[in-house]
Amino acid sequence: MCGIVGYYCDRVERNLAGALGRSVESLAHRGPDDAGIFTAMDGRIGLGHRRLSVLDLSRSGRQPMESEDGRAAIVYNGEVYNFAQIREQLTGCGYSFKSGTDTEVILKAYLKWGIGCLERFIGMFAFCILDRRDMSLFLARDRLGIKPLYYFKGQGTFIFASELKAMMAFPDFPRDVNKDALALYLHYQYVPAPHSIFQDTFKLAPGHYMKFDGRDISIKRYWDPPNTGDALNDEHEVIQKLDELITCSVKDRLVSDVPLGALLSGGIDSTLVAAILQKQADRPVRTFTIGFRESAYDEAPWASQVAGYLGTEHTELYISPRQAMDVIPELPAIYDEPFADTSAIPSCLVSRLARSEVIVALSGDGGDEQFCGYVRYWATKSMSRVLNQVPQGVRSALAQIMGAIPFGWVEKSYLPLRDMLPKRFQMANLRDKWQKMIAILKEGSLHEIYRATVCLWSMNELREVCGIEITEGTFERMLKADKSGSILSRLMLTDLLTYLPDCMLTKVDRASMAVGLEVRVPLLDHRIVEFSTHIHDGLKYRDGEGKYILKRLLSRYVPSYFFERPKMGFAVPIDSWLRGELKNMLLDYLSWERLTAEGLFSPLVVHRSIKEHMTGVCNHQHRLWAILMWEMWRERWLDGGRV
Repeated sequence: MCGIVGYYCDRVERNLAGALGRSVESLAHRGPDDAGIFTAMDGRIGLGHRRLSVLDLSRSGRQPMESEDGRAAIVYNGEVYNFAQIREQLTGCGYSFKSGTDTEVILKAYLKWGIGCLERFIGMFAFCILDRRDMSLFLARDRLGIKPLYYFKGQGTFIFASELKAMMAFPDFPRDVNKDALALYLHYQYVPAPHSIFQDTFKLAPGHYMKFDGRDISIKRYWDPPNTGDALNDEHEVIQKLDELITCSVKDRLVSDVPLGALLSGGIDSTLVAAILQKQADRPVRTFTIGFRESAYDEAPWASQVAGYLGTEHTELYISPRQAMDVIPELPAIYDEPFADTSAIPSCLVSRLARSEVIVALSGDGGDEQFCGYVRYWATKSMSRVLNQVPQGVRSALAQIMGAIPFGWVEKSYLPLRDMLPKRFQMANLRDKWQKMIAILKEGSLHEIYRATVCLWSMNELREVCGIEITEGTFERMLKADKSGSILSRLMLTDLLTYLPDCMLTKVDRASMAVGLEVRVPLLDHRIVEFSTHIHDGLKYRDGEGKYILKRLLSRYVPSYFFERPKMGFAVPIDSWLRGELKNMLLDYLSWERLTAEGLFSPLVVHRSIKEHMTGVCNHQHRLWAILMWEMWRERWLDGGRV
């Protein structure tokens, strides 16, 4: 894994070389092993690279890498797992190789097949190739958006990079905040593609490529998940095929010249990946997990039991609240775009733990979005069906009544009954789900109901808190546009193309690369994704259970008692921390005086939320956390910028 950056300027400027050097250094965490710079056209074009050596540790794998004939040069971040097979094909076509890297294979695949090379790659990648034939830049991002790629086009200047911080090193890069993107951030807890927090700066969407000829940008999609066709509903055949695909995917991701392990949370997805990984290994695999003393947030005992059963070499670290909170001041530098998913904290901690022993780690990301792993999927489907039969006035009245009930009473009534309820109603994080239920009751259409389950501030509330109105977000447009397929398949596909790359994979990439750890995601092999879209809903969600078919597959590897339990997620108790240890930080960054001086947020609305949270009237942890993360990000990155 690496960090890449580059520019294309319509004029010669002396300060560009220095800016490129500073930009490359800002990505040193992504590639601590080596650095390189390449320039062309008297310095008008520049490519920069930071290297994390995983394959061919020799200097022959250095980047930027130039073809022997001088026609093309590449900077590349990621892994193409089938590079050996592609290399054989290219060798048969007369190409020779001087390194054992996938970088050289990508470069020569482009020389041979042009844009068509993309459909041959299996893996995660973001790269830029300078083609000297027409002095154009060819940029591409992997199908699922596992690896990041930003770009900026200003007056006479084009810049791209793995992270925004690398772009900020250039003097022509303006740090002007896009207020619409700020509203989207408050809406979702992340900035969705193609937007970025800065004006005129964008994310290249997953499954897309771009060409820049020095004047104009052309962007096209090269991959889309297939529409659900004839649904596969033979349970045995689906399990068998999934087993083969995931086993093949894990095997592909074992190619490495450095130590490799797995992140093991104890959940279904990471357990399945670890089990298949251990089955293929000839020695105990290294697995890693972190735990919390608060039992409601602690899956470490389950991970430990799974590791013991599989026979892995397991490392477990229990984190104190103080250790977890010590990560918080580092988050704005790690996530150099506002990012408010609280699971970034444990993600950073487990990445550090794993990096102390390995350089590559496999994770279980991607299972929820393919196999109906989130409660919100079946909840949205059920609520959509039920609410369509209830008048809006009745729904609103019920929401008002539920909102007036003290949550302490709700919790006290629910907990004694939880174990007697069907599994679908055995919920962790009850307070959060109770408030989402209230929000859902106020909505009507499918996309409105789903939005209520995932968004922090509603569109009406956004007008109150920041005075910005957004008509609809990315996933609302997708749900409205695509009426084919079942409700569940539409919701999962929407998350696969939006929430997964923009939130989940962003979280993992930044947390892991901050410490030079390469994380590989076997469940997001595009062949698995293409197969999963054809699996019948009844094999994904059955009898109140999500991930039904994954559980049946997992039962081939571990006893069912390891995974027949409520889903917890990778969470931390931000709710109580904001009332306790983080209260002073919250009140400082969100002080009435500070908010008034900045003029972005309504102090009245923000402080009403703070009061309601502190008194336990409502759980506003995610809303308050989003504004806190914005304020900390603003302090870190907007010195001299404009909003």
